[in-house]
Amino acid sequence: MSTMPFFIRRMDTKGYIKAAEVPPRAFPLISFAYLTGGEILVEAEGELFHCTAGQLFLLPENRPFSIRYYRDAHGYTGGFPASMVGENAVIAKPLHFAFWFEEAQFAGELFNMMARALEKNKSEFIQNAVRLLLNMLPANVCGHPQASKFLRQIFNSDLPFGELEDYAREANLTPNGFCRMIRRESGRSPGEWIAIARLTRAKHYLQETEMPVLDVAFAVGLSDQSYFSRFFRKQTGMTPLEFRHKMKEAHK
Repeated sequence: MSTMPFFIRRMDTKGYIKAAEVPPRAFPLISFAYLTGGEILVEAEGELFHCTAGQLFLLPENRPFSIRYYRDAHGYTGGFPASMVGENAVIAKPLHFAFWFEEAQFAGELFNMMARALEKNKSEFIQNAVRLLLNMLPANVCGHPQASKFLRQIFNSDLPFGELEDYAREANLTPNGFCRMIRRESGRSPGEWIAIARLTRAKHYLQETEMPVLDVAFAVGLSDQSYFSRFFRKQTGMTPLEFRHKMKEAHK
């Protein structure tokens, strides 16, 4: 195994996996995640970054981050020292960038070659590959702040779910304009994101508490227990009680 301050791991998950409830971690390296398929949700510096296929996420060294969830995520994660960036480039804040189709294919193969090069201790190739990858990025890349704010709000279990008009008003956009912005920035509509966040909260309450299903429905903003059960079954293939029982059996 190489002793150079660079590491890369292949990411290969199936289905929806919520990350373990552990404190945010930080590395003395520039951390990265590149997806060739699926999606992950990363939290860093109070922002949420939704990464899908063909997208690269970079985080400056010693900055804490956590991954909220993986969904059929394939790709690579790791870190490299700031010295690999070169004298004329600085990564001072989280960067989230989407490659065009042909560039995404090339970037994926570049990460694959870096993983192989690490196994063979080819440090010079890795350094050149990192700089080549960074040369593909514009000088200043950052996700839309209002999109990040929306994601942060709906994934905050201390906040109730609002109406589309409320989120649009906060962003100083019309509801249609807000929907277009969220879909453009994240690949999903606000309604789709709210459904994901609502399901995440419901699973937590069903798995970690003994709250009755009716109370869980109220806690995730659905006052009709029958509707909540239909919503949950559509998303998971199980009723809320079936899910709770399955989780209890798995932890025996």
